[in-house]
Amino acid sequence: MRGAKLGQHFLNAQWVARDLVKSVGVRDGESVVEIGPGKGALTKELLAQDTTVIAIEKDTELIPILNETFSDEVASGQLRIVQGDIRDVTPEMLGIETYSVAANIPYYITGEIIRHFLTAAHQPRAMALLIQKEVAERIVARDKKESILSLSVQAYGKPSIVAKVPASCFNPPPRVDSAILLVDDISRGFFDTISEDNFFKVVKAGFASKRKMLSGNLKGIFEDSAGVLKECGIQEKARAEDVELGEWKRIVEKLKD
Repeated sequence: MRGAKLGQHFLNAQWVARDLVKSVGVRDGESVVEIGPGKGALTKELLAQDTTVIAIEKDTELIPILNETFSDEVASGQLRIVQGDIRDVTPEMLGIETYSVAANIPYYITGEIIRHFLTAAHQPRAMALLIQKEVAERIVARDKKESILSLSVQAYGKPSIVAKVPASCFNPPPRVDSAILLVDDISRGFFDTISEDNFFKVVKAGFASKRKMLSGNLKGIFEDSAGVLKECGIQEKARAEDVELGEWKRIVEKLKD
């Protein structure tokens, strides 16, 4: 089955598509990049917003189906269907300015797709993604425990869970439930006093060993890591997962270029 082959599960609940489109809040003059339109459930709702949609579909067998289903919108230019892997496509290649992203994406490339857009030279204004529920909860740090993934997303935007989506809303149904994750207000504003490279260098070092306290993990970067944490107002025995985004920024600001 195509869905299993490419890791895609086709959406068959239109309320989910409507909620996802509503959450991203399409704006006037803004294009929407849709990843993996499949059979067009989400595409239909996006087009109803009277916006330009650029749908990137990897499966060549689905391209003619989409062209037939949305023949009027393709003819008018409201819908562009591009065959390819989204990981190989950039906003510059598509020739778009202000844009948002909407997608029901394969679980196995969730992290790659999120990173692809958040770290792009030309970032989207917002992203609304259907992803695995547990991953969405980890990104928003639902249990108050941070991770490299949650900190990475929070550094670029404001993540929130819009709705939880049962497995029964897909065909074939996945083994786990999903959620609509919204990442809004995307920018590089967080990096006004630090570099992206230094931030990720320090965060990755901090999470290098979950058994160690943060001060131990950071000894390879700071000669007096315990002293640095004290200056930043962070408890001596703190672990990486207990440190919030703003505190990580204070730590990185202590790093000498």
